Amino acid sequence: MVRPKKHLGQHFLTDENIALKISEQLTDTANLVLEVGSGTGVLTKHLIKRFPENLKLVEIDSESANYLREHYPALREKLIEGDFLKLDLNDFDAKNIAIIGNFPYNISSQIFFQVLDHRNLVSEVVCMIQKEVAERLSAPPGSKTYGILSVLLQAWYSIDYLFTVSEHVFNPPPKVKSAVIKLRRNETQILGCDEVLFKRIVKQSFNQRRKTLRNSLRSLLNSDIITDERFNLRPERLSVAEFVDLTNLIDQRKAGYQD
Repeated sequence: MVRPKKHLGQHFLTDENIALKISEQLTDTANLVLEVGSGTGVLTKHLIKRFPENLKLVEIDSESANYLREHYPALREKLIEGDFLKLDLNDFDAKNIAIIGNFPYNISSQIFFQVLDHRNLVSEVVCMIQKEVAERLSAPPGSKTYGILSVLLQAWYSIDYLFTVSEHVFNPPPKVKSAVIKLRRNETQILGCDEVLFKRIVKQSFNQRRKTLRNSLRSLLNSDIITDERFNLRPERLSVAEFVDLTNLIDQRKAGYQD
């Protein structure tokens, strides 16, 4: 059976050394390892050696799934042919899940939102994504690339930019470089503010990131807090903790918002 064609924005990794290096980034603490977008199994072959009992594969493309069944018959019972974004990770009999994969560029952000939705289960993520996105997620406050997902993910995970990957080790080669990052669940259990309002404030702030918070959040503010000096800042200046404080300030003053 020939290798499957590219689907869903996927570029298949062909370099075995990089595949091995990626697989080595996962710790061995999870009781379930999910490989998302297994493709032709270049990463799978290394993962099965490390996690023979607790590895499962998630592959949405039927052509790739058939390829995996043929070339990795021992994993047939571990293959989930379906959309990772539609999985409820609570359905797995696992209290500690690690996710790994070469994420399709066009859905990588959606995968991270799925991780956030299951943050109390997902302890670790190792993934290869577009370099620009990797830099954004791991960016500290004050960086020009710091944005919505930076704040939302860093609220619950520590994020390390591990290494850059050349476009020449993929088939077909993408037009951009890739990077491997690692997310590790931090010790935060309760954010300390209204999480719905927190998310709204973060999104609304960065959707108008060139404006000061006073202007971008005007619809959430009332006259007795609008003079606070923090509202003179642009959103990229605020850390996660400062966004939490800002959320509590707005919430306590009953600014009046709707979900």
